[in-house]
Amino acid sequence: MVDVTFYKDKKNRKLRPELFSQTAEQLAERISQADRSNKRTQLRKFYDEVVRLNMQTKANAREWDNILPYVNMLIAKGAYAEGRKLVTGEFVKFMKDSIGQIEQPEDLDVFANLFEAFMGFYKKYRPRD
Repeated sequence: MVDVTFYKDKKNRKLRPELFSQTAEQLAERISQADRSNKRTQLRKFYDEVVRLNMQTKANAREWDNILPYVNMLIAKGAYAEGRKLVTGEFVKFMKDSIGQIEQPEDLDVFANLFEAFMGFYKKYRPRD
């Protein structure tokens, strides 16, 4: 699997420069080839939920402690979708690896941007889905 580590220096919050380009593209290519059950519409549902939670956090950062459990619940939703064969284990691993790095609102924003880049590249590798 592709390394989805957000930061090259987490303490100083320095992002890996290739995160939204090379990493996102490698993820999209790998996940698009893993299995044909990853429909873009299913992936879009997860992306939309990440964006919604990110916007909710930006609107009211004081609620972060109540929002973070819902971010983590996306892993369970991914497992459920995998069980129904709507997404693959590769996609769920991407979600787990990314969500596992989210501790602060800024981390959720990084994940939302990575997911956005991933979706753009996914269209390249699965143009007719």
